[in-house]
Amino acid sequence: MSLGDERESSGGYGGTGQTRTRLPESSGDVYGGARRGGRSSSRSLVTVVGVVVLLIAAIAFANRGGDDSDSPTGDENQPKSTTTAATGTRPVGGKAAGIPGGFARDEQGVASAAANYAVTLVSADILQPVRRAEIVQQLFVTDKQAELAAKFDKAYSTEFLSSIGLDENGFATAGNTYVSRTVPVGTKVTSHSDSASTVEVWCTGVFGMAGETSTNPASSDWFTMTLKLRWASSDWKVESFSQKDGPTPVPGDSRASSADDMAKAVEEYGGFTYAR
Repeated sequence: MSLGDERESSGGYGGTGQTRTRLPESSGDVYGGARRGGRSSSRSLVTVVGVVVLLIAAIAFANRGGDDSDSPTGDENQPKSTTTAATGTRPVGGKAAGIPGGFARDEQGVASAAANYAVTLVSADILQPVRRAEIVQQLFVTDKQAELAAKFDKAYSTEFLSSIGLDENGFATAGNTYVSRTVPVGTKVTSHSDSASTVEVWCTGVFGMAGETSTNPASSDWFTMTLKLRWASSDWKVESFSQKDGPTPVPGDSRASSADDMAKAVEEYGGFTYAR
């Protein structure tokens, strides 16, 4: 997807720079305790039963063990270490410009790099000109930096920032709090060598403006980012990336929070970096 693609209907960073914006589908305060459309009692019952069945199945799977020979304590209810450890390698400890770096030159390292970079590329920082320059320099291969910096600057123009309630420096106007938080759900390495790899990162996140007068209220989204990475300067660097919608689960019935609660959450809960 190209940088200039319009995605007003679904929102999102597309290609190499579209921001996630979402306009309300109806008038009225979506923060005033609005709830998604109701469901029939029978459907709710089926949902509850389904969740219970899944929980029981998950517990049974976690507790199955059979032979106790792999359990150091002999307790069959204790999961094996291999089922609870994501990997046997410690996450990276280094950072540059606030972004994790120093990833291993293997499949696990490139998956971790892609997940971390997805968090950064779909963050509120990318909308701030000064911070964006640091991100481009840190994340992208040298021969792509000038081209991508120009595309980002064009996409995130002063006019565009103003249209989503941000000033020329990418900050929210008085009385509002802008949020753009991304959480990787999983990664898939679709091609890999020690010099170049392609990784898909399935993500969810919260995007929009928390404020009583906001026309772009914070809402959740699901999307998949595809990143092409190259080994350069002793680390994995991004050569290009794109984004598509989904996979998206069936939405739940959680009640929408107030604008004040959303703004408070953004200020009180720090965002995570992600490392396998």
